[in-house]
Amino acid sequence: MDTPIFNRLKKYVEENNISFHTPGHKGRNTLINWSQYIPWIDLTEVEGLDNLQDPNGIILESQKLASNTFKSKQTFYSVNGTTGSIYIALGAITSPGDKVLIQRNSHKSVYNGIILNRLIPRYIYPNYNKKNKIVTGINPHDVETILKRDKDIKAVVITYPSYYGVCSPIESIAEIVHKYNRILLVDEAHGSHLMFSEKLPKSSIEAGADIVVQSTHKTLPSFTQTSMIHVVSDRVDIEKLKDMLNLYQTTSPSYMFMASLDIARAYMEGEGTSKLRKHIESLEKVIMDLKGIDRVSIFTGDKEDFTIEDFDMTKVLVNIKGMRGTTLEKILRNKYHIQLEMSDYYYGLLLTTLMNTKKDLDLFKEAIEDMIKSEPYEDIRQIDFGMIEPTIEIPIGEAFYREKEVSEFKEAIGKISADYIIPYPPGIPIVVPGEVITYEIYQEILNLSENGVEIIGPLDYNRGKIKLVK
Repeated sequence: MDTPIFNRLKKYVEENNISFHTPGHKGRNTLINWSQYIPWIDLTEVEGLDNLQDPNGIILESQKLASNTFKSKQTFYSVNGTTGSIYIALGAITSPGDKVLIQRNSHKSVYNGIILNRLIPRYIYPNYNKKNKIVTGINPHDVETILKRDKDIKAVVITYPSYYGVCSPIESIAEIVHKYNRILLVDEAHGSHLMFSEKLPKSSIEAGADIVVQSTHKTLPSFTQTSMIHVVSDRVDIEKLKDMLNLYQTTSPSYMFMASLDIARAYMEGEGTSKLRKHIESLEKVIMDLKGIDRVSIFTGDKEDFTIEDFDMTKVLVNIKGMRGTTLEKILRNKYHIQLEMSDYYYGLLLTTLMNTKKDLDLFKEAIEDMIKSEPYEDIRQIDFGMIEPTIEIPIGEAFYREKEVSEFKEAIGKISADYIIPYPPGIPIVVPGEVITYEIYQEILNLSENGVEIIGPLDYNRGKIKLVK
């Protein structure tokens, strides 16, 4: 059979790579023996099961258990990933035409949710930590300044923790948002595990958010595309949220996905929490050892950076002096069969979970020790990658639906993008539809591309093409 997708997946499995990337189960079939049940539990809404569009049986019961575990008022399952959860949550707390305040370094799903729900974005910019060459957190004072000036903003969207593990002062932000009678939505895609250890940052569920979305599949052992929406306060209209769930979710939800959410939640109520504790102990040891290796530095926060309230240590951010992060990722994969979550110009990111073993971490440390001995220094230019404030010419929603034309990328300077331009990972736009492609932005994109960072969004960036507003 000619099956390119399956063939490549099979090859990857046979490589026996160590996973420091999503999903959180790390390919380990340990919670239950899934091979005994798949494909037989790939079912539909037959008698005795339930309907995610209107749950009143086993799905409702499971969601209530999840609500109890995650300490929410109500919890809802999403099988369209946290991307779908963002669309749903935004639609539940706003009406078309409302303004929302979002981090400029929000995930693409937040921008798409703004287009779909016909909202008007206002941006708040995170700090750029020049010493460590990393975008860090949001200053609560900046949130207050914007909310005080713009009384039309209906809701605030904060990412917590960031892809890199940075946790903004979320409690202070929540207090300010509520002081001005706004609603706080937290994209906690990378934080579903926070609830289960006192050594990790506080979950935004416990820190004052009104509604929280989590990618259970990223940091807990459930299948890719499984997510939860947690309603935490009475500021969220539950009936409107249910309407949005039915609007944005598939009418054919996977029972394998929902069972995976159910099992991951149950696991964390028992063995999973103690396993997370042991994993954190192993992490603390390996991070200390890595910091003692010549050329190696590990970013675990910066006490001088007041936008970093806390740091999620399960995200191990590694820098090797004289080596690009993209080079680090390639060598680890090709020579040591270790796959990172992502890399940028300076760092490689290990996304670890409780399903990673002590042996995984030890093999990573051994690989780094070997690389330090065998890999030469690269010529690294010092480049700052702070967020560039764009010139907004047309509202994002209007630009998205405007007539478009294809242009050579090098001829797009000064023109209005009809595309997203997104380094991936982590999926944070440099340009969104309706914004002017300035010379500074053009150079930023070239720098990223030339240093091995994939650029997605443009029609065909590799051949120098991009879509512009006509």
